[in-house]
Amino acid sequence: MLVKVFGSAVFGVDATTITVEVNIDKGIGYHLVGLPDSAIKESSYRIAAALKNNQYELPGKKITINMAPADLRKEGSAYDLTLAIGILAASGQIQPDKVGQYIIMGELSLDGGLQPIKGALSIAIKAKEEGFTGIILPFQNVKEAAIVEGLDVYGVENVLQVIDFFEDKGNLTPTRIDTQAEFTKTLDFSEFDFSDVKGQEGIKRCMEIAAAGGHNIILIGPPGAGKTMLAKRLPSILPPMSMQEALETTKIHSVAGKIKDTGLLTQRPFRSPHHTASSVSLVGGGSYPQPGEISLAHNGVLFLDELPEFKREVLEVMRQPLEDREVTISRAKFTITYPSSFMLVASMNPSPGGYFNDPNAPVSTSPMEMQRYLSKISGPLLDRIDIHIEVTPVPFEKLSDTRKAECSTEIRKRVTLARAIQTARFENYQHIHYNAQMSSKLIREFCALDDVSLQLLKTAMERLNLSARAYDRILKVSRTIADLEGSLSIASHHIAEAIQYRSLDREGWLG
Repeated sequence: MLVKVFGSAVFGVDATTITVEVNIDKGIGYHLVGLPDSAIKESSYRIAAALKNNQYELPGKKITINMAPADLRKEGSAYDLTLAIGILAASGQIQPDKVGQYIIMGELSLDGGLQPIKGALSIAIKAKEEGFTGIILPFQNVKEAAIVEGLDVYGVENVLQVIDFFEDKGNLTPTRIDTQAEFTKTLDFSEFDFSDVKGQEGIKRCMEIAAAGGHNIILIGPPGAGKTMLAKRLPSILPPMSMQEALETTKIHSVAGKIKDTGLLTQRPFRSPHHTASSVSLVGGGSYPQPGEISLAHNGVLFLDELPEFKREVLEVMRQPLEDREVTISRAKFTITYPSSFMLVASMNPSPGGYFNDPNAPVSTSPMEMQRYLSKISGPLLDRIDIHIEVTPVPFEKLSDTRKAECSTEIRKRVTLARAIQTARFENYQHIHYNAQMSSKLIREFCALDDVSLQLLKTAMERLNLSARAYDRILKVSRTIADLEGSLSIASHHIAEAIQYRSLDREGWLG
């Protein structure tokens, strides 16, 4: 008897439906075809034990299983449940009538229990697109899959529940989640708030500008100046995610297996990889492709602490994703594109010893050591960072001040207003939502300067020997500063402030 059941494979952040054809005939043998990997080939042992321990069995006949499309490589143990139900239906141990109406996925334990899978949200989205009645998957994945409305999502704990469901003996109830209620949950930023930061008003202003326009920022300062503390508080002033952003972010984290029982991700991600990270861990890929840190930071913040400590080749792979806001990984056997629209926040000491041009510094650094240290960061990468700002240590008077500083909620209100102005400005442009995403053409359209501002920018360009890309960055930042003020046009003081935020372009840093 031939039976067709359906599973799903995840490539990049999207799913592809896999048709599992199970044919049982006279003879003996177990033949699995359709480019399965080792984990799928081993599934026969898990399936046999799981069925045996639940009073069912593998038929002692010739079992042929084809996973179509046969030219697409299938990976992982998530097809165990699909294969098991297909075998039971084809051997007449359960009714085959309804099995083709559902996507069935799950990894089997030897006792018949189910282990969670990756990419449940992508699989559920594809199942709805293709008109399936529902999806059956492990109970641990049910919250993320139930985000998709108009699809029956059944969370099961063991194979016996699935068998009873198809035999009309069980009482499985589809999981329902009010996605809108999940999305509008109050975000709690109590752990990291700008009210904890003493002094540093100038740096907070930079952070506000960066958040308002989605600009990349680098903080330069000696140890203990508060660079990491400030960076960790940046997500608390970013505007709340839209429903579309929340779904995109949840999808990526689902594919990477980073979602436990949270369902929809409503807080912007904050990723902080260690400086020993490899290129693949940063951009994604591997023999079984997975999204990297820059994709996990999509719609959020990627924080690179001690930037010059990262290997130069690791930093260079970020140049293209920073510009294109997506990363395409090409290998001999596959090409995958992951979204990577993130805010880069980097921090660094001004020299290997941590102190720069300070006669009282405990550690001195020779010019050669200094040059070697700073040369790890290439000019093209620095050009892609809109705001360079020096962070100075907080004086004792500020540290000992008991007054509370402005909280993140107040700053976020101003940032959200500025973002609303940008959303209205770019409403006719697809994939453009805030100033940092503007192309050169849009910069010319929305960043027109008067004669005074133009002369000021010309002088700065000549004095600091800035590149054409740095010119664009200054205009983008000045546009954001104007938006925070609610100004329709860019004034000279907006340009002057934006020029100040190019510290690393100044004489004495990278000479």
